[in-house]
Amino acid sequence: MAISKDWYHTEMENNEMEILHRSPSVEYSFYNAVRSGDMETVTANCKKDSFLQLEGTGVLSRNPLNNIKYHFVVTAAMLTRYCINGGLEPEQAYRLSDFYILKMDSCTSVREVADLHHIMAKDFTGKMLLQKKSSVLSKPVIECINYIYVHIKERITIQDLADHTGLSCNYLSRIFKQNLGVSISDYIREQKIEKATHLLRYSDQSIVDIAAYLSFSSQSHFIQIFEGYIGLTPKKYRDKYYKSMW
Repeated sequence: MAISKDWYHTEMENNEMEILHRSPSVEYSFYNAVRSGDMETVTANCKKDSFLQLEGTGVLSRNPLNNIKYHFVVTAAMLTRYCINGGLEPEQAYRLSDFYILKMDSCTSVREVADLHHIMAKDFTGKMLLQKKSSVLSKPVIECINYIYVHIKERITIQDLADHTGLSCNYLSRIFKQNLGVSISDYIREQKIEKATHLLRYSDQSIVDIAAYLSFSSQSHFIQIFEGYIGLTPKKYRDKYYKSMW
């Protein structure tokens, strides 16, 4: 088969040119730093542009831009699995990976891909740092946090969470407040408002559509809650931050 012949010639070229892949321990140390929430080490790695130091990483494309893009995808996949193993909620990890790969797909230069890589690495690291801080949370509270994340656009009640965890509403409310210092209802509102800020900054959805998407009872109710948390109306927030960089 032609593929076997091509492989043989590639092997010969690599042997003649003494092309070797670097020790995987270099990459493992980076992935472990992300998984452990070590922002200092990850930031230092990004400042050195280690991602662009491709010697010993293998050539995935003869085109420099495509080559770095393929390495980006590999990194995103590895970060996802390392962070899931470190305790990050799987759905959140997969969505984060998908998001950054889609963003990378529209990059038009090697520098742009590298800059996005650094943002992605720090984003995963930040989430793992929060995960590390929340390791003292009880299992039912963690289940509630994950449920709220996945169902954020729905109308979520304490009863929904009680059914999900198999606990009574009163007991669940009590341990949630003890663990996080806020009530379940306040936490749900905070998460919905945080999601709303992202939609106002990075989407073209109207304010009324965002209110409906996040299951607020009305646009006026959404505006009232949003302003109470952010200090600006949704319109003023969008005018100030629409599509601003990260």
